[in-house]
Amino acid sequence: MKETAYAKLNLALHVRARREDGYHELETLFAFCEHGDVLSAEPTERDTVRTLGEFGGNVGDPGDNLVARALAALPHPGGLAITLEKNLPVAAGLGGGSADAGAVFRLVEKAHGLPGDWQTRALKLGADVPACVRSEMAVGRGVGEELAPLENDLAGTPVLLVNPRIALSTGPVFAAWDGFDRGPLPQGSARDIALQGRNDLEAPAISICPAIDQVLRALGATSPLLARMSGSGATCFALYEDTELRDAAERVIALRQPGWWRMASVLR
Repeated sequence: MKETAYAKLNLALHVRARREDGYHELETLFAFCEHGDVLSAEPTERDTVRTLGEFGGNVGDPGDNLVARALAALPHPGGLAITLEKNLPVAAGLGGGSADAGAVFRLVEKAHGLPGDWQTRALKLGADVPACVRSEMAVGRGVGEELAPLENDLAGTPVLLVNPRIALSTGPVFAAWDGFDRGPLPQGSARDIALQGRNDLEAPAISICPAIDQVLRALGATSPLLARMSGSGATCFALYEDTELRDAAERVIALRQPGWWRMASVLR
């Protein structure tokens, strides 16, 4: 069996308040790219996880990363030997670990089905994991776990992801947020929300990692529909009207900043 762990994007991310439990009230537009990490699984006597790929050495202990924890969270007879091809950078605002966990849920679902309380089990692994299990465009509220569908008029939109190869932990970025509520997500379709929305974590992330501003400027110069940071960074994305514009943008950025990580894809 094989599953793609689709790269998660926050096309808009509005931070509304700090909560007493240490989390933040969010309103976000989740989107997913057609590309990401790749997980393959085979039946075996006991659960095992091995990692490979460009970022395979950055995911921590194979016995205690999110893939292993997702396996342990789900009932399944026998075991699964999972190989994770880690193509997405870690601590990058792409929900990489959550996307990997979501792919594990889909692998187990194919083989054995999911328990009725799978959403609760997913949430215990991380706020983004429930959204990543289905990997469908949705509006997320609460800490991101309250999901609502919407008109997805951005499916198939070409997207370019760029990361300056700087890992950026989520905690310090949220801690640097100024606490000012700048208002809710706009109403309308996915395109309306994306174009009219914002990412309230861009400014605090840039204060910690100034290279994000360089990436946003580089993407903004390539005639995109939208250029914005995803999640808590440091990955940024740009949406384009067609694949020719996206591919031309990737060539320009590859020439000018060959050290930056890039991924060309389309939205699901």
